Amino acid sequence: MKEIFAMKRVAIIGVTGAVGQEFVVALNKHPWFEVKQIAASERSANKKFVDAIRDPNSGILKWHLKEEIPEYVKNMIVESVDDIKPENLDLIFTSIESEAAREIEGRFAKDVPVISTSAAYRYEPDVPILIPGINDDHVALLEVQKKNRGWKGFVAPLPNCTTTGLAITMRPLLDSFGAQKIIMTSMQSMSGAGRSPGVSALDITDNIIPYIPKEEDKVRIETGKILGKLADGKINPANLKVSCTCTRVPVIDGHTEAVFVETSKHVDPETVKKAMQDFSDKVSVSGLPSAPKNYLVVNDDPTRPQPRLDREVDGGMSTVVGRLREDTVFENGIKYVLFSHNEKMGSAKGAVLLAEMLYKKGLI
Repeated sequence: MKEIFAMKRVAIIGVTGAVGQEFVVALNKHPWFEVKQIAASERSANKKFVDAIRDPNSGILKWHLKEEIPEYVKNMIVESVDDIKPENLDLIFTSIESEAAREIEGRFAKDVPVISTSAAYRYEPDVPILIPGINDDHVALLEVQKKNRGWKGFVAPLPNCTTTGLAITMRPLLDSFGAQKIIMTSMQSMSGAGRSPGVSALDITDNIIPYIPKEEDKVRIETGKILGKLADGKINPANLKVSCTCTRVPVIDGHTEAVFVETSKHVDPETVKKAMQDFSDKVSVSGLPSAPKNYLVVNDDPTRPQPRLDREVDGGMSTVVGRLREDTVFENGIKYVLFSHNEKMGSAKGAVLLAEMLYKKGLI
């Protein structure tokens, strides 16, 4: 018998930004969530959404996605954050800078669940970094968080988008083969930087930028936390050593990562492939509206994954793996290349998937 889910009232904060626009698309005609309020900075407040993203001088719409602007949002009034009324909402999605996010998200979490793409609360001991299907048991920490802080709601942040694909592929490797060490080099798309300095056309064209501020520490810390064990109201990070180099490359969307893993016992590519496929078949997100058909796709073609070919697999929600090989440096090791869509699974659409999981578990 099909489960019936009542429609929940949601708000998007930071709606005019790149990630906010992804939320607008991800929530369009959603079967469980209805957008009731949208908010952004004061300069956008009290304008229709289409006017808030329109350059007043040129008339250019600063709409960053290939999808058309959904009809439901075009004439919605963008409100000031202070005008958002949590008592009229069941859930708030936020996509704002970390400095502002800490105050804003904490204020709303007193009354209502908040799902965030910001790093503001990621490293707090009572805040899980959740990826549906990867560490669902960490959801229990949200009740600890509510009790600790005296909140009716909670803050549930996504991981950094670079961490997402790595953690997803590492779950079966850790569980089945005792992964111990990871060395990873990322080749991250321009969209991962938003519109921040350092990736302008003259910087990135015909170039690779070998440094992304704070990115490597985020990946290292978050991977251990996501794959760790929840016990006695806290997460004990996985006993994994993670070393990574994060780079920016002239690709529009999607992060590619070359990964080397040392395991506690000998592994061969076919065994790893089967473990990944078995994990994908049994993952808990099945049936959620935003879930991909295949959570993990293992490709035998040695030229895959590629951003241009794989960014739209299952609507950008699948993590695609290829080039599975035994490593020649680690005594027991495997190496592979992964691709993960930073603006879909690694961002707003992944946040909506998380909200669906939490709703199904009765937390929203």
